[in-house]
Amino acid sequence: MSTGRAGRVARSTHRPHAETAGGSLTGVPVRTFLRTADGVSVDARYEPGAGARDLAFVVAHGFTGDADRPHVRRVARALARHGAVATFSFRGHGASGGLSTVGDREVLDLAAVVAWVRELGHSRVATVGFSMGGSVVLRHAGLDGGTDAVVSVSAPARWFYRGTAPMRRLHWLVTRPAGRLVGRYGLRTRIHRRRWDPVPLSPVEAVPRIAPTPLLIVHGERDGYFPLDHPRMLAEAAGDHGELWLEPEMGHAENAAPEELLHRIGHWAAGRAG
Repeated sequence: MSTGRAGRVARSTHRPHAETAGGSLTGVPVRTFLRTADGVSVDARYEPGAGARDLAFVVAHGFTGDADRPHVRRVARALARHGAVATFSFRGHGASGGLSTVGDREVLDLAAVVAWVRELGHSRVATVGFSMGGSVVLRHAGLDGGTDAVVSVSAPARWFYRGTAPMRRLHWLVTRPAGRLVGRYGLRTRIHRRRWDPVPLSPVEAVPRIAPTPLLIVHGERDGYFPLDHPRMLAEAAGDHGELWLEPEMGHAENAAPEELLHRIGHWAAGRAG
């Protein structure tokens, strides 16, 4: 869904064009806009946490989410018990600029936020992504690194999967003009009309490049979008440097992740990052 492959991620510094609220490690929340390496404006917010002061989580939401959605705020509140939290809206979502490329150039959005929290003074950064965001944290870590731990929840292993009804609906939303209108006006998601050319590195191809950074793959056994062969494929590609958690009662992504699981993820990242 982009005009070109993102390739190796360039780390971009932030250029705020909105008022910010002050310093980070002093315990003051910050909200600003960041500029990605390809010039897209990304809405980002930072909140200090109650855990380790050197650790920051960067939360990458799923397709049609954004930084202000209730399910993203719930994830942020849970992880804030273990460290500071940065959330943001991917391009084409919420108040961010640009158009969604459904996981391709979104690695540049994530790179801008990771660079920002480093500038705010955090020596350890863990990325936590859900669904599309789960694929983005894998591709970002595999292409560029720059993180100390990676958690991918409910992510696909490969592109163009249409084996479930929800994924067939998503492909209609992304590939058809009528679907993109529904995305824009019904789901507040602006989708690029062009197909991927070339096809970007897939999540399962990115995973072997992540080592030795600690990697956690989480997937619900009741996931209606991606069956269990997706997380198992990712775990096999990860080898000894990855862990796989299959959650028996969980469905798909942020909405389905129970509080207890989010706290386990926070505890895992706090212990593995760095």
